[in-house]
Amino acid sequence: MIHVKRSHHRLLADPRKVLPRFLNMGSPERIEPVAGHVAALSETETHRLLTELRDEFEARHFDLPSLWLEHFHKIARFVPDKLSESQQMLLGAYFTHEYSIQASALFNPSIVPHPDQSGLTEDELRFILSLRAVGEGHISSIAFQTGVADREGNITLDETQPQLTQGRILGKDSDLENGYDLEFPEASPLSSRVLFPVSAAESNGMEDARFVRFNDGERPRYYATYTAYDGRRIRPHWVETEDFRRFSIRPLSGRAASDKGMAIFPEKVNGRYAMIGRQGGRCMSIMYSDDLLHWDEHSLLQAPAQSWEMLQMGNCGSPLKTPQGWLLLTHAVGPMRKYVLSLSLLHPEHPERVLASLPYPLLQPNADEREGYVPNVLYTCGMILHEGNLIIPYAMSDSAIGFASAPIDEVLRELIR
Repeated sequence: MIHVKRSHHRLLADPRKVLPRFLNMGSPERIEPVAGHVAALSETETHRLLTELRDEFEARHFDLPSLWLEHFHKIARFVPDKLSESQQMLLGAYFTHEYSIQASALFNPSIVPHPDQSGLTEDELRFILSLRAVGEGHISSIAFQTGVADREGNITLDETQPQLTQGRILGKDSDLENGYDLEFPEASPLSSRVLFPVSAAESNGMEDARFVRFNDGERPRYYATYTAYDGRRIRPHWVETEDFRRFSIRPLSGRAASDKGMAIFPEKVNGRYAMIGRQGGRCMSIMYSDDLLHWDEHSLLQAPAQSWEMLQMGNCGSPLKTPQGWLLLTHAVGPMRKYVLSLSLLHPEHPERVLASLPYPLLQPNADEREGYVPNVLYTCGMILHEGNLIIPYAMSDSAIGFASAPIDEVLRELIR
């Protein structure tokens, strides 16, 4: 058996993590009376109201006055009176609201090495977690957390600041459905940045991002897939970044770009991009492409065989390259819809061939992990290898995130014995 060590750390949803969002009332009839009220205020009264708002809200957000002005300009065409800048800010404040991105849940992390490894000892690794945050209306967004792992697999999480930002969309809103680029202020900490739905295809959520550091001999980049959900349909989308400050987001296309849980290999395989998927919902598939954004070919990789995985199985993020082959963390669903984690080993040159799979779960919910938003579920979207230890952040019943580690030597011996 593999010795798996669970950490005492628990990363919990924090309802204080709020984004200032535009409050879209949808019609001139809702906007014009408010605009008329603000236009009738004296400058003295306007400044008094703005001072009260700043005292109450400014410490919770980055550059709130600029955001109020931005929101004013979204409704300016419905405002006939010429307003002073102070009145514009106040009117913008009326059409701003706070959205708690983690009000409902925080779960399904992925993990990658941080692009900045300065200031650490030789046996430490700074990492980035991507987190699925769920707020009012079950809308999912992508949040981030940073931390450091030591040579024993122990985790230290960095402190976070209360302010959040969803960055700035580059280009025209009319182009959003074909993809968009997003930029965050350079001064904003990574844990303050949130990828929040902006296109119609993802309007009800950006779910389960699977980030990986990709290297093809050039400067390393970070790729991710996530599930875009509009309330009725799902569609896989693509994220690319070099620095977690500028992001390029695009929809995936092709016959194989369907269902949830696509995860790209961290490098090309035999000169082509490779991806693990789950077309049909029950079995894992593998696909190849010459185009990162277009996927047509797919074939069966692995079907459920054990009792504890009979309902369905899928990947838990991108595979890790080892001398023995590609190590793939998987999830599986059995009786009572219990989700567990396990492992498969794929051929190093021909990963469409499964060399071995654990005949038992690597991790399953224990007594402290089975209660929550969705009971009896362990799930993750990635793992990393550091100093001989697999480090696996995982969600427990969609209500908290914990960490586990296992020696890679033990894992590989168990798989290939």
